[in-house]
Amino acid sequence: QVQLVESGGGLVQAGDSLRLSCVVSGRTFSTAVMGWFRQAPGKEREFVAAIIGSGLSTLYADSVKGRFTISRDNAQNTVYLQMNSLKPEDTAVYFCAARNTQYVSRSRYQYDYWGKGTQVTVSA
Repeated sequence: QVQLVESGGGLVQAGDSLRLSCVVSGRTFSTAVMGWFRQAPGKEREFVAAIIGSGLSTLYADSVKGRFTISRDNAQNTVYLQMNSLKPEDTAVYFCAARNTQYVSRSRYQYDYWGKGTQVTVSA
């Protein structure tokens, strides 16, 4: 059984940083594309960032480009999302997702496994 468990969320002020982690178990991690998505109250779940198995290619939403960095440690079965210069509009539940393919995708419908999410709240 594949499990994804996120951690690292919290309440911070605008301009602060947070690092989210997602630990994957139950499948071969190093070949999976990993993604981060977020969902604010009353809004649809939206793409944030994705990374291929080798870590050599990444993809970002325009709204976070230059502020967020996705990375992975295949030895630890963990993917990270470093979030800098946080803004109130970054407030959301952040979800980790895994895809059974080598190609990154912005579509939430193309990810096969999901974590339960971690809350990030940024105050003005």
